[in-house]
Amino acid sequence: MYYCCGITDKGIMPHNEDALLIGQDVLTYGSLEKYMDSPFILAVSDGVSGENAGELASAMCLETLRGAGDYRQNKLADGIMNIHHKLADFSRDNSETNNMQATLCGIAVGRDGSVTSFNVGDSRLYRFRTGELKQLSRDQSLVQLLYEEGEITHEERRTHVHKNIIFPVLGNIKDFPKVDTFELDGGLVYGDVLILCTDGLSDYVSSADILEIMELPKNLSIRLDMLVRKAVSNGGSDNISIIAVVMTEEK
Repeated sequence: MYYCCGITDKGIMPHNEDALLIGQDVLTYGSLEKYMDSPFILAVSDGVSGENAGELASAMCLETLRGAGDYRQNKLADGIMNIHHKLADFSRDNSETNNMQATLCGIAVGRDGSVTSFNVGDSRLYRFRTGELKQLSRDQSLVQLLYEEGEITHEERRTHVHKNIIFPVLGNIKDFPKVDTFELDGGLVYGDVLILCTDGLSDYVSSADILEIMELPKNLSIRLDMLVRKAVSNGGSDNISIIAVVMTEEK
């Protein structure tokens, strides 16, 4: 049995271009707590700022993803590319949603407890384990590439002038996105917390701050709410979405 909770919040923005998926529930505002048995899927999606109908792109992305019936790594990647084509085709046929796009980051928990991660864009997957926070996903962004090539430092990634430039994401009608997938060694074990979030959180709350809040002896949903409020108080100017999942024996 797994306990999942999530929040999606418009922050200071006039509307929410984020969405989250917990099992079969797509949420475009508010919060959700849920106990689930495997198999299930969790994901966050961020409608790309500056493009048309970002909120529609993120919701369509997750509404299609929740129908995935095969959680094997290659099948998930194929399914996500089908989502890309669906968004691109829809935007070509509708002038009001021309070139609508969305990021996607999530995990699929198989019936056997295996965990497959998938990512397109700069939304993130973290693991909190025994006092350590580790980013498991890789940002598909210019600053990540510059960091890997040694052009900028880890600290400079957060404030770099080009930090909002990301590689092609789902729905891009000019270029194909790259779907990054991998299986987590050992899956999700007791004591672990897996965290998914959009850049509205990770751009404004440091890893040290996330770790500090995750270590508090509070209910998991309360800690997520604290992280959302921390992003806003730190000057967050984006929508904010976050999901966390842990193993539990509770029914």
